[in-house]
Amino acid sequence: MPGENLTRQEASDRAAIVATESYDITLDLTKGDEVFGSTTTVKFTATDGASTFIDHISRTVHSVTLNGVELDPAEVNDGVRIQLPGLAAENELTIVSDAIYMNTGEGLHRFVDPVDGEVYLYSQFEVPDARRVYSVFEQPDLKAEFSFNVVAPARWKVVSNQPTPEPEIDGEVGTWRFEKTPPISSYITALVAGPYKEFRDELTSSDGRTIPLGVFCRESLAEHMDADYIFETTKRGFEFFEQNFDVPYPFDKYDQLFCPEYNMGAMENAGCVTFTEAYIFRSKVTDAIKERRVVTVLHELAHMWFGDLVTMKWWNDLWLNESFAEWSSTLATAEATEWKGAWTTFQALEKTWAYRQDQLPSTHPIVAEIRDLDDVQVNFDGITYAKGGSVIKQLVAWVGIESFMQGLSAYFKKHAWKNTVLADLLVELEAASGRELTEWSKLWLETAGVNTLRPVVETDAEGVIQKLVVQQSAPDDYPTLRPHRIALGFYNRTERGFERAERFEFDIDGAETEIADVVGKQRPEMILLNDDDLAYAKIRLDDQSWQAAWSSVGDIVDPLARALVWGAAWDATRDGEIAARDYVDLVLKHIHAETESTTLRSALAQVAQTARTYVDPSTRAETIRRVGDSLWQLATSAEAGSDAQFQFVTAFAGIASTDEHVAALKALQSGDEKLEGLEIDTDLSWQLLGGLVLNGAAGEAEVDAAHKADNTANGAQAAARVRATVPTAEAKRAAFDAVVDGDVPNMIVRYTGLGLSHVNDPAELATLIERYHSSIDSTWEKRSYQMAEELIQGLYPATTASPELASATREWLAEKERPASLTRLVRELLAGVDRAVAVQQRDAQK
Repeated sequence: MPGENLTRQEASDRAAIVATESYDITLDLTKGDEVFGSTTTVKFTATDGASTFIDHISRTVHSVTLNGVELDPAEVNDGVRIQLPGLAAENELTIVSDAIYMNTGEGLHRFVDPVDGEVYLYSQFEVPDARRVYSVFEQPDLKAEFSFNVVAPARWKVVSNQPTPEPEIDGEVGTWRFEKTPPISSYITALVAGPYKEFRDELTSSDGRTIPLGVFCRESLAEHMDADYIFETTKRGFEFFEQNFDVPYPFDKYDQLFCPEYNMGAMENAGCVTFTEAYIFRSKVTDAIKERRVVTVLHELAHMWFGDLVTMKWWNDLWLNESFAEWSSTLATAEATEWKGAWTTFQALEKTWAYRQDQLPSTHPIVAEIRDLDDVQVNFDGITYAKGGSVIKQLVAWVGIESFMQGLSAYFKKHAWKNTVLADLLVELEAASGRELTEWSKLWLETAGVNTLRPVVETDAEGVIQKLVVQQSAPDDYPTLRPHRIALGFYNRTERGFERAERFEFDIDGAETEIADVVGKQRPEMILLNDDDLAYAKIRLDDQSWQAAWSSVGDIVDPLARALVWGAAWDATRDGEIAARDYVDLVLKHIHAETESTTLRSALAQVAQTARTYVDPSTRAETIRRVGDSLWQLATSAEAGSDAQFQFVTAFAGIASTDEHVAALKALQSGDEKLEGLEIDTDLSWQLLGGLVLNGAAGEAEVDAAHKADNTANGAQAAARVRATVPTAEAKRAAFDAVVDGDVPNMIVRYTGLGLSHVNDPAELATLIERYHSSIDSTWEKRSYQMAEELIQGLYPATTASPELASATREWLAEKERPASLTRLVRELLAGVDRAVAVQQRDAQK
């Protein structure tokens, strides 16, 4: 990794010299399983007589020809940059090289399907990895037209940004010559190749064009690919975005490709979107995952306008891509699909992520200071995505949805195929809404931290409100108090449960805001701040409302209000205001009534985390047992075949800890115990096996047998996770060494990390504390960014959650100065341990 960085200043200097016009790229995918041929011809203008460099990470550079002059690769190429001296006003550069296939999910990833031995390729270029495939000025503001020519086996499917042409066939080899793209940034160019199964449809755009639609997946997964549903969701998204943005879809076709060993959820390559195969459901999944797939499909589609048509000038405005795609995809999901509760999901999932990220020592403004590529790599986080989307939601509530959409439309039309900065967007939103947004931007986009809002209520003897004040606070390190547009709900018990009786909407600002509208009204049983979740802020309830919520959270009729209360309880637990075991009690008492899949999924994950890392360590084993007992009871009493039944069973398998739990898992696995409506399919069988291995009731032999029966990519990943779950220090060390010292694919690293951290007794991981810290520097030095991040974050023994772990990490940080992005990753991990220890100490006072 060292030497692969690019600073903002370097990019700015290069953009002042160079203006790119076009790339003609030929890739030869027939040269074996390690390298592929890469020939790039780029035409660009430049300051006459200036010098610059072009980016390319390769195995070998064979030739560099600049304006007809051969340059010596040994002199101008260092393996990352190729120096270009003595530029002319108009330039043509051709570089011939061999580039390297990756197994890290970066550049051009190569995967061999264990089912049939077929080879599948896909590209992933964001942030700086187009340079791993072709020679490129790797920065978003040097847009150009790209023409790809691909040599590959004739029987393959080859997909890029433009419609796929008919190949020129020569025996068993084909050559595909794609038409040039519109002016786009290099990070959204794409290539996907292999014997993919192809599904086809089309739609009519708002401007009358016929847009071809494609869905692709591996042949061995084709039977599970519900392409018709993907097409239907896509068509709804097209109609919604074209109507609301008042700008037709900007590209010629729209392909969606589900790719193996994919690091993220998806990537918005122009007209050639790639997705994780986790969105192909070979077994039963939760409704939460089904809904998440829809949001992801619409998120990437929104990027065709946000990010692809109009692109940020530099990565400090990455939020212009991600925050807007996050907000608009949730809006489209709620209004244009069957998932009408998408904003509840947003609160339970995205906002929880944002609040957690915003309380880390690495928190940053939404518009972050991005000094170099390393900075942006670590900024694909809960601030850029979830906080940004939350703040946009609040802005929409302030200026009005109609004005907001008008501003966006004007922005797209004015800056099509160009690069922008934040001010360009604010100008259009101000013009459309009549609101002055400079101060709003300063407070919300350019400062860090999350505020906490608390109601203080005074009533007379008859319960009539005499005064209600909303208090706003901020952490000491980020003391900004902000304006908020919020709603306040009055909730009382009815025959149906807790329902809202009245709602008040108002602006607050400063440390205290008195709400005059409620004075003289009868105090309700529960007062809920930030009702409807308009604002981005942590909320607290007054004592009387807490008591009502604590006894009846499951009875709150509105799912979003219920999610807000669950979220407030979780925040208060993490902040040490509520004892961790009390939070466990709350979840176990009321979670049976939760109807929203994502809220249920989040609460189950949080109660498991609390039992393992937040309770007083002397009560950990008993709390884990109690959680397991309750989850099994919930599973056996849940509605047959329901999402809740499925979630309770999988959560139970993940936290099983006693002989009775093991017996229940074995009975499910063997079929001696049957829960009506529950099918023990392939993936659930792996979950049950994981629970047995966690308790020492199964081991290597059973894992090997399961992997043999499921000899697929999913099976290999599940086997890696379950092997790493074996509850001995020796097994944990072997799993750790296998991924740190070996050359294994990205997904095996990820799933090994999940298994390593899956413990009921943290002593199993304690012996890894020294080994982990001694491996960090070499991992950072030798690995690509994506793999280094996966190893450093995924293998951290966080489940030990002890002062000893915190001390070891602090000592590592104090040893010497290291790259800022590496230090940030480790500081975030330490912050999680420090919080866990503090919450444990609070719980010990219970």
